[in-house]
Amino acid sequence: MGLRIPRHMEVYRRKLPGSGGAGNHANGMFEIPSRGLRIVISDGGDWDHVSVSRQERCPTWEEMEWVKREFFEPGDCCMQLHVPTAEHRNNHPFCLHIWRPHHAAIPMPPLFMV
Repeated sequence: MGLRIPRHMEVYRRKLPGSGGAGNHANGMFEIPSRGLRIVISDGGDWDHVSVSRQERCPTWEEMEWVKREFFEPGDCCMQLHVPTAEHRNNHPFCLHIWRPHHAAIPMPPLFMV
């Protein structure tokens, strides 16, 4: 379980800014012109992390769900976080993130509440 790069996504892989490289099996940047999305994925620090951005607006729920289905296994529980205000960092006005810890289960509410 965890972060993966589907073979059909490789055509959208771009070099990572500042690195000169294009990443590896679980790290990289992808530009999907037909969806207007730039996606950066990484698996460092015991976390899977996917950032999803657009030039003109924040990604929609449907776009974020599409990214989750593309880059994570169907059984993976992932999350978007709303951190305390003092810890908020904004490096891009139209970027959202998906997170999954490597060594912990994400608590979930009972199914009737989801």
